[in-house]
Amino acid sequence: MTPDLPSALSLDPFIVGVILAMAAVTVLTKVGGIWLVRRVDLSERLEAGLSVLPGAIVIAVLGPELAAGGPAEWGAAGLVLLVMWRTENILLALIAGVVGVVAFRAVL
Repeated sequence: MTPDLPSALSLDPFIVGVILAMAAVTVLTKVGGIWLVRRVDLSERLEAGLSVLPGAIVIAVLGPELAAGGPAEWGAAGLVLLVMWRTENILLALIAGVVGVVAFRAVL
C-alpha cells in the first residue's frame, strides 16, 4: 500500500497538460526555425544579425534589472564585463554574474 501524497505534491492534469503543450510549442518553434533557415538564402547582414541575437536577448532581459538594481547588481555587471573581456566565454560570464550578485548581496 502506498501512502497518499500531500496535496502540494499531487499533479493537476491540466497543469501537466499546459506544461507539455508549452514544451511541444517550444520544440516546434525551434525545429521550424532551423527548417526555415536551411531553406532560405541568408544575406551576410542577416547572418551577422542572427549571430548576435542571443546576446541581445540577454541584454533585453537583464538590462531593466540592472537599471533598477543597486550596488550588488552593478558590481556583478562589472564582474560579468571583466570575465567576458578576459575569457570571451558568455556562459562563464553569466555564471560569474549570478554568483557575483549573490555574493555582493550577501556582503552589501
